[in-house]
Amino acid sequence: MLPDADHHLTDEALVEAIVKTNDTMLFEVLYDRYATIVYNKCYGFANGIDEAKDLTQDVFLRVFVKLSSFKGKSKFSTWLYAFTYNHCVNYVTRNTAKKIEKKSISTENFSLENIGEDIDSTQEFENMRVEQLKEVMEMISQEEKMIILLKYQDDLSIKELADVLDIGESAVKMRLKRAKEKLVRQYSNYTKDGKSI
Repeated sequence: MLPDADHHLTDEALVEAIVKTNDTMLFEVLYDRYATIVYNKCYGFANGIDEAKDLTQDVFLRVFVKLSSFKGKSKFSTWLYAFTYNHCVNYVTRNTAKKIEKKSISTENFSLENIGEDIDSTQEFENMRVEQLKEVMEMISQEEKMIILLKYQDDLSIKELADVLDIGESAVKMRLKRAKEKLVRQYSNYTKDGKSI
């Protein structure tokens, strides 16, 4: 196969070829496609640019090793985002002694209206300001943050979440419900404490 042709392969075809051949050049094509997105996701969990770069490298090293575990039940990008968040959550959990000072998450494609859809306190969610939401996201657990970001930033369906997290759809709904309720609670406390702008 000509090198240029590799760039036109779908993600799934690339993965299949990499698993068969262990070809690092093919993996570079995949890396080029997703390095920036993965970096941006890592940055939301890191203490700075250098740490985000390290996390990104770690993710891709582990992805290369674990590529054969991608079964194609979801899109490769979906699997990669879940893999990235999972790695970041584990990293942060292992480093709990270090206070996470990073106070921002990517708000691109982050819809407050969507989060509010199936919550009783819809009005509270719609009234949240993006800056306040960033702060409050740091007050919930990393696992809760991960499932909320996968659902509302990466726009994964309940079925896709169930596939990538390897749990049932009802478990996904329950985790999402709890995470969102906690976010609303934290937001209410946050504004009551007089921290709202």
